[in-house]
Amino acid sequence: MKIKNLISKNQRIFIAGHNGMVGKAILKKFRDYNYQNLLTVNKTDLDLTNNEDVKNWFVKNKPDVVLIAAAKVGGIKANNDFPVEFLLDNLKIQNNLIETSWENKVKRLLFLGSSCIYPKFAPQPICEKSLLTSSLEPSNEAYALAKITGIKLCMALRKQYNFDCISLMPTNLYGPGDNYNPQNSHVIPALIQRFYQAKINNHNEVVCWGSGYPLREFLHVNDLAEACIHVLEKWSPKKEELSFLNVGTGKDIMIKELTALIAEIIGYDGGVKWDNSQLDGTPKKLLDISRIKATGWNYKIDLKTGLNSTIENYIEDFKNNKVRK
Repeated sequence: MKIKNLISKNQRIFIAGHNGMVGKAILKKFRDYNYQNLLTVNKTDLDLTNNEDVKNWFVKNKPDVVLIAAAKVGGIKANNDFPVEFLLDNLKIQNNLIETSWENKVKRLLFLGSSCIYPKFAPQPICEKSLLTSSLEPSNEAYALAKITGIKLCMALRKQYNFDCISLMPTNLYGPGDNYNPQNSHVIPALIQRFYQAKINNHNEVVCWGSGYPLREFLHVNDLAEACIHVLEKWSPKKEELSFLNVGTGKDIMIKELTALIAEIIGYDGGVKWDNSQLDGTPKKLLDISRIKATGWNYKIDLKTGLNSTIENYIEDFKNNKVRK
């Protein structure tokens, strides 16, 4: 017997952060599934850090479902250098959206967190119950604390007021429309940019940050978009369950191996120098995805396939001067 969806296609669904890599993928996926009543708003028209503006927007637009993909994000250097902004901006954005959704009787809310919420030396693969069992990785502690607060606020509203809010904790994401700023991008876009620039400029060597030995898990943003719609439609946690799920592939790769793979796809045959003065971050971060798999979701895009399409997209954007930075 077919289970009835927990959201319907005639509801007003607000995707906060629709211009970012994650938000764009989610918006496209909703459209692919024939959701027509989708609400979006640009930064220039609504400052999500401004509580009064957010409240006024909700009163005017009356969303039934809210998906929070809006956040201040960046790579390890940006997180380490600007902890105040990563803590304050994210707290303001998510608190405004979650509280206002509850006040306006939104039917269902999905908050997107991050796998960096877990302790630096959590047992691998990391299960949801590892949250707050030990200390965080210092380099992205501010961002992690903000995301933990968002999860806990959703859990508290669910427990105390029966507000239907759930959360997903994605692993490291990549895909089309990523941020390629050389100072604050994540590892995959940073490597793609460096190796492509080295290739077209005939550089003999590329400098990469850290030791190259940490292990990381990567999920294509389109798979995350599928997961978002899947849990909104199908997943309602039982009272005794944690109301957040890990999202990933269950597979990791050493950064040195990832680097070699990206260089191979781009066609760069020069050398690589590792700058050990830069931070490595958590040595290993692999998520236990058994709980989300039990709901019927699994990833579809393997890393090599995803990297190929992502690099093709980057090269096309570079040639057309459309690379996001």
